[in-house]
Amino acid sequence: MTEAFAPPGAWYFPLIAFLFGACIGSFLNVCVSRWPLDQSVVKPRSRCPKCGHEIPWYENIPLVSWVALRARCSGCRNPISPIYPLLELVVALGWLGAELHYGATLTAFRVAVFGTILLGIMITDATHYVIPDGFTVFGFLFALVAAGAGTLLSETLPFATLYDSVIGACVGAGAISIIGWLGELALKKEAMGFGDVTLMAMVGAYLGPGRTLLTIFIGAFLGAVIFLAVVYPITWLRCRKRGVPFEPPLVPFGVFLAPAAMIALLWGSQMMHWYAHDVLKL
Repeated sequence: MTEAFAPPGAWYFPLIAFLFGACIGSFLNVCVSRWPLDQSVVKPRSRCPKCGHEIPWYENIPLVSWVALRARCSGCRNPISPIYPLLELVVALGWLGAELHYGATLTAFRVAVFGTILLGIMITDATHYVIPDGFTVFGFLFALVAAGAGTLLSETLPFATLYDSVIGACVGAGAISIIGWLGELALKKEAMGFGDVTLMAMVGAYLGPGRTLLTIFIGAFLGAVIFLAVVYPITWLRCRKRGVPFEPPLVPFGVFLAPAAMIALLWGSQMMHWYAHDVLKL
């Protein structure tokens, strides 16, 4: 028999997830702006990048402060980028979505944390061509601890078991290292940064070996399509317009591996089942 009513108090879990996610999004703003520059995310306190005005706590409330200040610094009155509240909103919605889909569970928390880390990696790799260790090392350790906790609480899926988590980390780091080595032989220059290796070790710890390899395949496909169809033509046209030799842009592989990892987490098992049974007829 289907339960007609939610248990008492269940209504506020989505609200808590949204508000907590907004706070995490605010902290993510700090991480993506400081870690690529090798700066601490603890000190100094947040301040206006234009005038140095130290931001008090009541001007640093996620989502609310940007609206209350009318998107302007209270010190110099220069505009505050809408990217800050947008990132807070995206993370808040991600945490809300995880709670609505999985409920108030460890699984929802793991999905939300994984998605937040991947989003931070996408941003830093796209803007600075860097994947900070702060994301990957924390993500890797969290994945192992959460895998153990998930096993104890019988909340494994959609993540890997603790054993598969360890194997997956080795497979992820090893596979991307081999791809980077082969790319370096072919291109006669560095083709893969060490950040991609630590990223795939982290992803492997979450997904296990099978979906980790799927992540690399999906990421390579996304990167090839977007770069060949969009980035390369635009770069070529700009070079031709300026009358300078065409220089192929670097590929920030983490930008494509990050969403590929989330796709593999949520739908990877179904994709592999479809390929094995409907394509290979196994």
